[in-house]
Amino acid sequence: MTIIDEIRRRADEQSHHVALLSARRDGADVPTTYADLVRQLERYSRLVSARIDGPARLVGLVAPQGSEFVAAALGVLDAGCCLVPIPDDQSDAALRAFARHSGLHALLRPADPPSLEIIDGAPPPRAELVALDPSYIRFTSGTTSERKGVVISHRRLLERLSAANRGMAIERGDRVMWLLPMAHHFVVSILLYLRHGATILLPATSLAQSVLELAGRAGATVFYASPYHYGLLAADASSQRLDTVRLAVSTAEGLREETARRFRDRFDRDLAQALGIIEVGLPVMNRAAAATKPTALGRPLPDYDVWLRSDDGAPVTERGAEHCGEICIRGPGMFDAYLDPWVPSRELLEPDGFRTGDQGWFDADGDLHLVGRRTNRINMAGMKFFAEEVEAVLDAHPAVLRSRVAAREHPHLGQIPVAEIVAAPGSEPPTPRQLTEFCKQCLPAYKIPRQFHFVDALPMTPTGKVRRGGDG
Repeated sequence: MTIIDEIRRRADEQSHHVALLSARRDGADVPTTYADLVRQLERYSRLVSARIDGPARLVGLVAPQGSEFVAAALGVLDAGCCLVPIPDDQSDAALRAFARHSGLHALLRPADPPSLEIIDGAPPPRAELVALDPSYIRFTSGTTSERKGVVISHRRLLERLSAANRGMAIERGDRVMWLLPMAHHFVVSILLYLRHGATILLPATSLAQSVLELAGRAGATVFYASPYHYGLLAADASSQRLDTVRLAVSTAEGLREETARRFRDRFDRDLAQALGIIEVGLPVMNRAAAATKPTALGRPLPDYDVWLRSDDGAPVTERGAEHCGEICIRGPGMFDAYLDPWVPSRELLEPDGFRTGDQGWFDADGDLHLVGRRTNRINMAGMKFFAEEVEAVLDAHPAVLRSRVAAREHPHLGQIPVAEIVAAPGSEPPTPRQLTEFCKQCLPAYKIPRQFHFVDALPMTPTGKVRRGGDG
């Protein structure tokens, strides 16, 4: 049983039900029924199968957002190949270098007609990869210093979807607004919605007017987006509402309290933050305390064990912000291996489960709070804190659009915090003294940046996170 088998079963049960509703820029909506989707994926499956022989061949998919991306991705899986989604904004030279380095056997580009480029000299997949029956490989987006090919088998994929839906509760009647990049978010999202017979809404653009108009026409019930998208929606000044929405999930980066408050004020809906990890799935979601603690990650979903690891390896059992530890996770649907260099997950998941590299703490109610990545920890004269703590304060300044804080080596203090600032459009950039005084309202003196540098923009990962120094 694979995810394609389950989507076919849905098509048999609800052939005329709309799987994808694509909004065009001229205001027309183009429906793709479940029967249509199966016909389209089979067209891509035939294209791939005719030219690629053997199991576990890696097929890179290069396509813009939209229904053709979905059909092509499903076609790769139906052909018995392993899907490797690739952002479509790369140059041909960078794309071919990636294909050679990753051992891709082909590049698929949906078009009219679609093209399948066989990569000359691609090595056969290693025996360990074939044995896994791989469905999906995604390269991490670069928020850490390494980019890793995360391998997920067909069996683990289905386990992951089942566990995630204990929190999402997606069903046939749901109409899910899709705003994230498909090349980076596909498994516990697009595949989850199709498995349960929902309708995926694809707006013509990610601008607030386009999104809200489609949500109103189609009666959107679920939003799955980043804080960036929710910020755009909260700033909308129209009369459009989201009264049919039952769940708005915020993921991809940390949710700031200001964003959650503005969205609630505008739409009378709370944002439920969720922790999504490509190696794990969706293990934590803030369904219970979204209204009272919007910045919390929330509570582990039923199938997951989430615990905190101290620097010496012992569990952190105390509750409270002063009792931080590395977030470790055990549960179903964990990744099977890293591709290159090849590392089976069993070598990494024992005895601690998956070590995320993120630092967090549990409050008295059992809600998990994220502090920051261990690699973003700053140690000033023995006092440790995280860059994300300082950025949250700086980003709350009305004249700051976005900030990035990093450690700079200091001959006497070990490290000091320094900040890069992007001024908000139409605002006069604040002076360093003004920023220092603003930080003093929320931060102890040792966490306040010693230097402020104004920049036109900050580098971002494809999933909308600030790229750190040394990111791959």
